[in-house]
Amino acid sequence: MAADDNQPQPRRRRSEVITQGTSRAPNRAMLRAMGYTDEDFNKPIVGIANGYSTITPCNMGLNALAGRAEEALETGGAKSQMFGTVTVSDGISMGTPGMKYSLVSREVIADAVETAVQAEAMDGVMAIGGCDKNMPGAMIAIARMNVPAIFVYGGTIKPGHLDGEDLNLVSAFEAVGQYAAGQIDEQRLHQVECNACPGAGSCGGMYTANSMSSAFEAMGMSLPYSSTMAAEDAEKADSAAESARVLIQAIEKDIKPRDLLTKKAFENAITLMMAVGGSTNAVLHLLAIAQAAEVDLSLDDFERIRAKVPVFCDLKPSGRFVVTQLHGAGGIPQVMKMLLNAGLLHGDTLTITGATLAETLVDVPDEPPTYQKVILPMEQALYKSGHLAILRGNLAEEGAVAKITGLKKPAITGPARVFDSEEEAMAAILDESIVAGDVVVIRYEGPKGGPGMREMLSPTSALIGRGLGEKVGLITDGRFSGGTYGMVVGHVAPEAAVGGGIALVEEGDTIIIDANERKLHLDVDDDELQRRRAAWAPRPPNATRGVLAKYMRLVGSAAKGAVTDQPFED
Repeated sequence: MAADDNQPQPRRRRSEVITQGTSRAPNRAMLRAMGYTDEDFNKPIVGIANGYSTITPCNMGLNALAGRAEEALETGGAKSQMFGTVTVSDGISMGTPGMKYSLVSREVIADAVETAVQAEAMDGVMAIGGCDKNMPGAMIAIARMNVPAIFVYGGTIKPGHLDGEDLNLVSAFEAVGQYAAGQIDEQRLHQVECNACPGAGSCGGMYTANSMSSAFEAMGMSLPYSSTMAAEDAEKADSAAESARVLIQAIEKDIKPRDLLTKKAFENAITLMMAVGGSTNAVLHLLAIAQAAEVDLSLDDFERIRAKVPVFCDLKPSGRFVVTQLHGAGGIPQVMKMLLNAGLLHGDTLTITGATLAETLVDVPDEPPTYQKVILPMEQALYKSGHLAILRGNLAEEGAVAKITGLKKPAITGPARVFDSEEEAMAAILDESIVAGDVVVIRYEGPKGGPGMREMLSPTSALIGRGLGEKVGLITDGRFSGGTYGMVVGHVAPEAAVGGGIALVEEGDTIIIDANERKLHLDVDDDELQRRRAAWAPRPPNATRGVLAKYMRLVGSAAKGAVTDQPFED
């Protein structure tokens, strides 16, 4: 036996299948056209999944980050291959039929990233995203493929300003309701519109994009502090370059996503979501990513963790501050250090750097700076338990998600006002047909029924703008924007399109929403519900061709993440 036979052998790179051997001469010929040399064929090939577009401010800065990452990969000894992913803008399409494509785009993005990386046998992938769907979409692909990967967040937008008031996108939606209620004039509405979004970056509160970036940092898939940086600040580009260098090391060490995306890591992400007051969409997306990673995660895990984690970050939409201010107060590492010290985080989970979470946080102070007011002492938490409550009952046998921060009384009982689309409900709110005590029901907006599970930011913001946020309940099989707050319950499952309880509600029925009791109940006797169920029939599909129709045929329940990539059953 040779002396070195017992020595570890170099790990075979995935890219060798397209670059090594005489039969690969045509492959190498095409790569040479892009500037590859003989030496380059021995380097790892790293994909950059670039979500850049000028469709939305969330993604308009991504190309600069991709360029910095590309440069760092090349100088660090790797070969980069950049490719694009689609992007739609939730904020721009909100309240329109275009919003049906939003959640659909998450699945399209996941499929696109998987297709490019697997087809070209890339050794690793850096995903760069900056909006609600290219972030979880990329992470779903990363979890499926299990190729060394890192996520780079495009960054948050800085707040707008008007007459000493901080503004953000949700300010504009709420101003529509204020204008309709006669509280502001058209000139003020126009001023809010012109000042709400001052530049590049994702919506500035702890809305969906910032919630997901924070969750990814908590799971070790992004670098420390990167999830709360402003899109237009120099440190954001520097972080993209550093992410490239860390990814090269992860490829060398063979650190794969599923080494990081464990059940404990998902529990850490949920814990963090509760502490910072994160978006209801985080529930949907974390379930979807867990499904892709083959991790057993359910709505019950969210409720179990919610019961023991306080909300101690005072962030919009229901709080006072935006994420750039959280960054200045110590960012996600500061929040996690406090959670870790309280015994609420798993410190032994691995991060993309190769260090554990506890090791990553070792130099973070135990307490935030005293001059800031964003991160409160845990004993002075805004709420003693988490804000994302999982409700069940005859209206949601599989579960529903309620966001209960900012509510003085998280319960309401009232007559149902039933609408079979967002547009119908919005018209009723704006013409003052909805009054205090009502429970608005918006159905046939679920994953299959919409299709696409639209967000109801326009109706909820209009209610807030009219001063009805705590006086009117709203339930839907659709979703809510991360900017939504009020007495609202979404993700009702089973959805109306498959005959869930929400399809059986009739105008004037009494509905009970009680977050304290985790209850969503239609107060109609069982015999009457059975009669209604027998009379119910599915509605004709809202789409018969194209991507919406494909989505409708494949998508599963919101209670399991509303995914289209479901395993075959024997």
